[in-house]
Amino acid sequence: MNKENEIAFAEESSGLWATIILPLAVPTNYTYAIPARLKERAQPGCRAEVVFGKQKKYAGIIRSLSDKKPGYPTKDILNVLDDAPILYPQQLQLWQWLSEYYMCTEGEVMAAALPTHFKLSSETILIYNEEAGEDFSNLNDEEFLVAEALLLKKELRLTEVQQILDITHVYPIIKKLIDKKVCHVWEAMDEQYKVKTESYVILNPEYSNEDKLSDLLNNWSQAPKQMELLLAYLHLQKTEGDVTQTELLKKSGASAAQLKGLVEKNVLFIEKRAVDRVKSIAKNVEIDFEFSTAQQESSDAVAKAFETKNVCLLHGVTSSGKTQVYIKLIEKYFSEGKQVLYLLPEIALTTQIIRRLQKHFGGNITIYHSRFNNNERIELWNKIRTGEVKIVLGARSALFLPFKELGLLIVDEEHDASFKQQDPAPRYNARDAAIYYASLFKAKVLLGSATPSVESYYNALHDKYALVELNERFGGIKLPEIDIIDTRQVAQKGKVMICPQLKEAMQKALDADRQVILFQNRRGYNPYLICGVCGFIPQCTHCDVSLTLHKFSNKLHCHYCGSTYPKLITCPACGSNNWLEKNFGTEKIEEQLEADFSKYKIARMDVDSVRGKTAHDNLIQLFEQHRLDILVGTQMVVKGLDFDKVSLVGILDADGLLAFADFRVNERAFQLMEQVSGRAGRKKEQGKVFIQTTNPKHPLLQLVQQHDYKQFYTLEIEKRKEFFYPPFSRIVLLTLKHKDKNIVSAAAEKLATLLKRDLKDFVVGPAAPVVNRIRNQYLMEILIKLPKEPGMSLRYKAAIWNYINLVNAEKNFKGVIVVADVDTN
Repeated sequence: MNKENEIAFAEESSGLWATIILPLAVPTNYTYAIPARLKERAQPGCRAEVVFGKQKKYAGIIRSLSDKKPGYPTKDILNVLDDAPILYPQQLQLWQWLSEYYMCTEGEVMAAALPTHFKLSSETILIYNEEAGEDFSNLNDEEFLVAEALLLKKELRLTEVQQILDITHVYPIIKKLIDKKVCHVWEAMDEQYKVKTESYVILNPEYSNEDKLSDLLNNWSQAPKQMELLLAYLHLQKTEGDVTQTELLKKSGASAAQLKGLVEKNVLFIEKRAVDRVKSIAKNVEIDFEFSTAQQESSDAVAKAFETKNVCLLHGVTSSGKTQVYIKLIEKYFSEGKQVLYLLPEIALTTQIIRRLQKHFGGNITIYHSRFNNNERIELWNKIRTGEVKIVLGARSALFLPFKELGLLIVDEEHDASFKQQDPAPRYNARDAAIYYASLFKAKVLLGSATPSVESYYNALHDKYALVELNERFGGIKLPEIDIIDTRQVAQKGKVMICPQLKEAMQKALDADRQVILFQNRRGYNPYLICGVCGFIPQCTHCDVSLTLHKFSNKLHCHYCGSTYPKLITCPACGSNNWLEKNFGTEKIEEQLEADFSKYKIARMDVDSVRGKTAHDNLIQLFEQHRLDILVGTQMVVKGLDFDKVSLVGILDADGLLAFADFRVNERAFQLMEQVSGRAGRKKEQGKVFIQTTNPKHPLLQLVQQHDYKQFYTLEIEKRKEFFYPPFSRIVLLTLKHKDKNIVSAAAEKLATLLKRDLKDFVVGPAAPVVNRIRNQYLMEILIKLPKEPGMSLRYKAAIWNYINLVNAEKNFKGVIVVADVDTN
């Protein structure tokens, strides 16, 4: 908004007021007056430019309109930034529900939901005061530097002031300059999104007449290079249609000067056109496969279930063909003109699935996730809002898209912990939020998994959801055979990385031209080092956690705060250089494989190795095309990937999966081992799986070996009921943070005492977590198990917030941060 166009407060009133959601963690929404000039444009779901605080401007969302005048003075909306709402009422309802259920603010939901370029905030600009003159004798050195620059440029952005002074904290200096009337501050807010344009080359319409074009070509007497360029253009136009300037110059080998000559002669014109940043393909629908009998029965059962239930759980074993069931269902809703959202837990999974779906739906499907840049995300947002895009595949952030006519929502791998947002707020579970979101459209939800979450399976068995089962693999192939290896029996110093039985099986598989996947849920080279003389373990200075050695960077990394440290040569405690390497990560496994299987192609898939927008997709394609023989990785290799030639899977450290102090430990371990086992033998032949452990008699391993989900569920649900864990209760984890250990401990004790007044036995703690200091903040936790009483959830959460506010109101505890995590993982 330009300076001269800014409207001061107290304009002519329209008699309407707007409730505005600001992209800030403020505890309530704020009311602004709508000037008469903006009355027609102000609609719920539009962005409005407002001043919050003293001068800062923000683009907030109009949540609702009212003709009731508030009982306090209000500021005016400065401008409405959109001609049409960028959100529909269903998205605003979803935001409200998320803030209430997950105990956060609507501003935090807005910050997570909208693409960055929609969330505008003003930039501070210093404007030189012409009346100040040029006498800067009363300024100190830093003030003088800024004043001199202002005298020359008249305006300076905050970033420019920081560069001039070579410091980041410049506000005290700016305040002194304002007080001395050298300058005043202006808050400017500009749209960040820019439409992408491209130059197209167009033939002068005069030469669309064949006779005139022939006359032009036959009488061309000079500039032969321009003639060659013109002929190249005519050929491209005939074979490819519209011709861009870049494409023409590249394919013709001509120069920009030659093209300019043709433009000056009025033979060709250059026209700027808006173009999409995300390239689309032809919009066709082609379903070219036939169901197996079991798939057909399951598909029919889902359709029948949707007649009486809005949510259906499809429990299908690994490689049973669930994706094909999804595809047929998508086709049905697409043919009815409805929009479809297909949610996956990880961006990593979308790369393989999108190729399969594009084969059947072409350009009717698009992909949406956080790796798109900000401009690409806005373009996709608008196409979905207008209904131009009907089918969307995405990770959890796709849930916030502004669907217009949502008919079907598929949540694949619904059990996956990655559907739960951790930090920052809102800490929502996309699966549960999807069910609520679908209800606003009266849409259907299909949850799919080979290893459903305990909560979802419980809901299905208790008639809250419909349940459909698909119990056989596509093509009649048996589930993989699983061997459990007792690594205590292996004669090897230190922890066994790859036992002889697994190594022999790997060689047989590779000799048979098959592929191998090895799973280890630890990245890096060594999870931790220990001094062999004094027992010293290198730890992060900001967190109470040991450091992991990464061979690629040759540094010690903290996996909690991201800090890196030089690799230690000598022990800082005793001076010894006798370091013992404990356990092993994916980097070390990769190194061992390169030594043992040197003639084969080996790759690693973890967070460290697949950075970048296309790195993961490239790796997946290499493995699909059998240009890699062995793939070692973390959870990334577990989740729903489909490789035809994988006959062998190795789970290298089952003990590590069973060692977490968490009520979901058995559920997570079963799901991970069953899912990674499911990558083996998906086509033509039964696969083989080796699980390495020091405790082969563990009951969970026996259930994994038998692929017995139902028995696992039976045993697990009994324990959950006994100890009042979900699905029998609703968990709220309160984490308190402060740089002073004593203060955070005292605050936690105080808060727990207050909570027990109302919630009594539902409150557990306070206690320090396993890692009790992260980023120099000490942590304490309070666990609350809320009963699932109808209508009581909001009341309990309101009581929790009330007590948190009481604690924060005390002088000693004002700096204590309290984070609420509902339905924590």
